[in-house]
Amino acid sequence: MAKRNHPRRGSMAFSPRKRSARTFGHVKSWPTTDASEVRVQGFAGWKAGMTHILSRDLNPTSPSAGQEVRVPVTVVECPLMRILGVRGYEMTPYGKRAVGEAWSDASQISEAFPELFKRLPKRKEHDADKHFENLENADLCEVRLIVATQPATVSGIPTKVPDVMEMGLDGGNFSEQLQFAKEKLGEEYSFTDAFQEGGLTDIVAVTKGYGWQGVIKRFGGKLLSHKNSKKRRQHGNMGAFGDGYVRKSIRQGGQTGYHQRTEYNKRILRVANPEEHSITPAGGFLHYGEVKSDYILVHGSVPGPAKRLIRFRDATRGSDKALHDYEITYVSTASKQGV
Repeated sequence: MAKRNHPRRGSMAFSPRKRSARTFGHVKSWPTTDASEVRVQGFAGWKAGMTHILSRDLNPTSPSAGQEVRVPVTVVECPLMRILGVRGYEMTPYGKRAVGEAWSDASQISEAFPELFKRLPKRKEHDADKHFENLENADLCEVRLIVATQPATVSGIPTKVPDVMEMGLDGGNFSEQLQFAKEKLGEEYSFTDAFQEGGLTDIVAVTKGYGWQGVIKRFGGKLLSHKNSKKRRQHGNMGAFGDGYVRKSIRQGGQTGYHQRTEYNKRILRVANPEEHSITPAGGFLHYGEVKSDYILVHGSVPGPAKRLIRFRDATRGSDKALHDYEITYVSTASKQGV
């Protein structure tokens, strides 16, 4: 019998393999362009599940040109997000440091968004105009919005407490970005305000967690012989005899999954409302239920289980492939219940 081989699972480039600090991803950097118009660079939504579509291939050089091809898609529910404040950063020898921040009126927010104060304390005294003046006079290197999700509008997730996060701003100069933030304080913005249908985006999410697992499942190690005197699901050895310690490059058991990962250049195939294009399958999405707010269809898979909060960011790497037009002819709403 020929020797059985399989690729090694688990890259040693991700270290340490520990649990994510939060259930949603943390965006560490935002790309910059020479655009003249100020716009928001990110959004967030909840993963509902997967389905498939039939799309007409309009690429004239494709082997399937003009034909309908089956494409797997992930459904992400993306209700409106609310802009709470703006934060400015300056560059120091030790990296970026927050200079200051300006928040919207607490009384205005409390009327329209009372669930927020389960996450944040109420600001009794806050002169937003003075804080904006301080930001305009500071030597800024970056301006970011402070936004919050609105889970109370989503029926598929159990929590109703908003998550607060930062979103990058692109375009114009810092004065124009601060003016844009000042005009938008307390308002809501949609997915279409940040991204376009048919474009590319980076997805930052936390993967599905499996708890503590041994080296066989965690890294795909080879089972030892059935004649082994101790155990089969372990290493043959843990390194050189004379070292006196185990090197960090040795694959061992530990936390598996629930790690933050970024997937680049995911294409947004559709941005729609369930009233215009129904997406909920018969019986609802598994472990999620019904999609009632605006949603998007992302080509391919997305990290994490259903109900996981997914973050979107402007594509940072770009793509060498030309983005050809497509035509969605059918979206499957068949039952995902396995019957």
